[in-house]
Amino acid sequence: MKILVVGGGGREHAIIRALKKSPLCTEIWCAPGNGGISYDAHCKAIPATDVDTMVAFAKEEAFDYVVVAQDDPLALGMVDALAAVGIPAFGPDKAAARIEASKVFSKDLMKKYGIPTAKYETFDDPAKVMEYIRAEGKYPVVIKADGLALGKGVLICQNEQEAADGVKEIMLDKKFGASGNHVVVEEFLTGPEVSVLSFCDGKTVKPMVSSMDHKRALDHDEGLNTGGMGTVAPNPYYTPAVAERCMKEIFLPTVAAMQAEGCPFKGCLYFGLMLTPDGPKVIEYNCRFGDPETQVVLPLLESDLLTVMQATTNGTLDKTEVKFSDGAAACVILASGGYPLAYEKGKEITGLTAGQLDAADVTVYHAGTAIKDGKLVTNGGRVLGVTATAATLPEALKKAYAASESIHFDKLHKRSDIGARALAAMQ
Repeated sequence: MKILVVGGGGREHAIIRALKKSPLCTEIWCAPGNGGISYDAHCKAIPATDVDTMVAFAKEEAFDYVVVAQDDPLALGMVDALAAVGIPAFGPDKAAARIEASKVFSKDLMKKYGIPTAKYETFDDPAKVMEYIRAEGKYPVVIKADGLALGKGVLICQNEQEAADGVKEIMLDKKFGASGNHVVVEEFLTGPEVSVLSFCDGKTVKPMVSSMDHKRALDHDEGLNTGGMGTVAPNPYYTPAVAERCMKEIFLPTVAAMQAEGCPFKGCLYFGLMLTPDGPKVIEYNCRFGDPETQVVLPLLESDLLTVMQATTNGTLDKTEVKFSDGAAACVILASGGYPLAYEKGKEITGLTAGQLDAADVTVYHAGTAIKDGKLVTNGGRVLGVTATAATLPEALKKAYAASESIHFDKLHKRSDIGARALAAMQ
């Protein structure tokens, strides 16, 4: 099969590396891809959000299957557009992608079907938002832009002034454009966070191994929120008892709710969960693989990824085995100094051969790299994800950190405590 993966980051690289293991996969392309991905796939410089050009390219190249990995093209209806020209794809259609593309849609869905989540209200009038927040009088309070905002449209406000500033930023200054026309205001939940990616075919849901993300830029979870500075899998807080409860109270009801609403979900449904004192609750849904969670989840997948993906498209997931190894994986992100604010690009990366390290059970996933004048250089905030697998989490972390020491570029920044919380939970 000839396959196209839509996107150009670390997640897409992890998907490509997993798909390449499939005996069914004969040729693989990525659009737009990046410098490091070009070692593993043919790259075509088409923006992921350019639905018409991408679909025309897919048709012209006669791809057998397309994996739409990024949230924006899913929300724009790329899967629908591919289906219209007879090309099967992995990912939800536009109607089902609303589960991530509209926070208002997802919160209302949870309220209607009794799926546990934080108490909330939705608004389109900035004055009403502040009225509600003052009346509730509870801090911290969470304010979310309704639409997609590159994972950055969620503000945790510690007091009334921060809330007022947040409302101004999202609704009046339109920092996230039209995504801020509506907002969701919700109570602040506490407890360990868990990410659970799951394969869905509209009826059946098969969860993948759980993971733990590290969003803050600096050690001890300090500094600004980022797209993710590292991940580990499995998440020690996600015990078999918690998993059973999540399946019964959250996963199955969500899939059934989407079906009942006439927009069955097919593809990868990401559950962002908080294990509160009152039980597991949904913080957010994503309509695609998480980044960088994918970089620790897929290396542990023992089943054939392409076969599983096709089963989600064809509605045969109930008859398809989805098996993960009993081991652990750890991913350490190497970022550009200054990320997530201003950072420089074009720094030469040394220590890699054809984008990889010669180390057993270690894979380097490229998130923001380019090839200029034959050299591999930095081209983004998050540059590389160094992932290691091992029998245990302490071993995987030790391997990932040791491997990351071999890679160099000017102003390289990484956290030194990825997995520390997970290790503490295992004591």
